Amino acid sequence: MNTIDTPYLRYTDRTGRSHEIPLPESGAPVTVGRAPDAVVSLTSDPEVSRLHAILERVGSDWTIVDDGLSRNGTFVNGARLSGRHRLRSGDGIRIGNSALLFRDPARPSGDPTKLADDLPDVRSLTETQRAILVALCRPYKHDAAFATPASNRAIADEVFLGVDAVKTHLRTLFGKFGVEDLPQNQKRLRLVELALHSGAVTEHDL
Repeated sequence: MNTIDTPYLRYTDRTGRSHEIPLPESGAPVTVGRAPDAVVSLTSDPEVSRLHAILERVGSDWTIVDDGLSRNGTFVNGARLSGRHRLRSGDGIRIGNSALLFRDPARPSGDPTKLADDLPDVRSLTETQRAILVALCRPYKHDAAFATPASNRAIADEVFLGVDAVKTHLRTLFGKFGVEDLPQNQKRLRLVELALHSGAVTEHDL
């Protein structure tokens, strides 16, 4: 369980190890990139630029800015970042193939999205649910920056089920991952981000 009582970033590396990076109380900028000297160093992700994005505190709020620093863009809650974005507790950040979660314990968001520790793992998913989840994430194997989740038809063809059966399983997965209350156009993106972030789907699976 997390014991950090200041804002922090959480992410899972390619080996499946979870990291929590406390953001400095001084408000000093936090660099994110592939460079070894970045505060959040994602050296093993080839889709990440050497200096990809910067987290900066503005007043009492943390923000993230890309401003053309990266080649492949930065995404917050599935939307490509343009300029500066004020972060809210529970925001998901995708940089290259890496998914990060921003949390501020002092400002709970009420967001129904669960912490990674509470997310389903491989053991809590049925074989069919996991196959559907992998198929949903499949487009992110080669083009994570611009990919979109697989369509119901593409999933159905891959797992040899009907489209209606896929929809039923997806509704169950939305509930398990705590995204059922999100707007319809955000559910699938958030499910992909959480599946990859939690390790329920790994790069090897894709």
